[in-house]
Amino acid sequence: MPRPLVATVDLHAMRSNLALARARAPGLRTWAVVKANAYGHGLVNAVRAFAGSDGLALIEFDGAVQLRELGWQRPLLLLEGAFDADDVELAARHDLTLVVHCDEQVRMIETARLARPIDLQLKMNTGMNRLGFRPAAVRAAFDRLRASPNTGAISFITHYANAELYEHPTPMPPQTQAERFRAAVADLPGEASIANSAAGLLHDPVPGDWIRPGIILYGGSPGEGSGERFGLLPAMTLASRIIGVQEIAAGESVGYGSRFTARRPMRIGVVACGYADGYPRSAPDGTPVLVDGTRVALAGRVSMDMITVDLSAAPAAGVGSEVVLWGRGLSIDEVAQASGTIGYELMCALAPRVRMQVQEQVQ
Repeated sequence: MPRPLVATVDLHAMRSNLALARARAPGLRTWAVVKANAYGHGLVNAVRAFAGSDGLALIEFDGAVQLRELGWQRPLLLLEGAFDADDVELAARHDLTLVVHCDEQVRMIETARLARPIDLQLKMNTGMNRLGFRPAAVRAAFDRLRASPNTGAISFITHYANAELYEHPTPMPPQTQAERFRAAVADLPGEASIANSAAGLLHDPVPGDWIRPGIILYGGSPGEGSGERFGLLPAMTLASRIIGVQEIAAGESVGYGSRFTARRPMRIGVVACGYADGYPRSAPDGTPVLVDGTRVALAGRVSMDMITVDLSAAPAAGVGSEVVLWGRGLSIDEVAQASGTIGYELMCALAPRVRMQVQEQVQ
């Protein structure tokens, strides 16, 4: 019999979240971001759930090839562009759109020997200070690319540093980045891709010609609070069962390092899930867990294969009781925030050994 830990991917939730993102940006086209194996949800599932998007965006070339093999015929955007010259030829062969963010990538385009031109997105560094040309250098890069016979359509792309902090002061507000972007491309032909998940949810009107939703497609929040406050549905539910119960006396401790010590006699449930499955080892005592639909609290350090929970609030629970680590009934954002991280990390950290099943319809 397999271990009782299962991640259920809800395709209905993913479709619903995509529809919400599109409704927030009427008239704009959508790059559904599926990097990191669709944030841990699987590229096969992403192709099915995001069939209504105008394109898919990721960073992995092998993933892009897999998407073509799965039958995806619409645009595919490689968000970090080519890593070496061979990637440019691969892009031409599979009709991939490449982001171009540095002079070295411009040279790769210029010197490639391609059977067909490829579409490009010229990335501008408007304040994130990761990838991209400074606004003053964008025109020169554009002119070089436009002069190359390897270049098809050229669009423009940038990325907000603080779109999720719309209610708080920040040294690099989205408005400043948007103004820099618009000024640099004002007289250059080409479409614009600016808005990420946070910009799509929190800013009105949503800027650009394309939106690039990522985390919100999977039900996670791009900022404070949970995705549920925006009407998003959890796309992944990580569930297990209690596999053991310990009756401990006041003064006894639980787990490695004896981090949790009982102040009274209590029942401790042992759950088949640990950090080797992707559950955060940083989760402190008190992190919420659902047992038979009741909220209980993590009690003791997360170990490789198990966590332990205080069953005081669920006295009828025992071996075999159902456990939800995150998902339906328990926001992944709440678990992440309790653990000092973000929902993105928990989704992406799901381990290969965790069984995955797909749910198609509303339940």
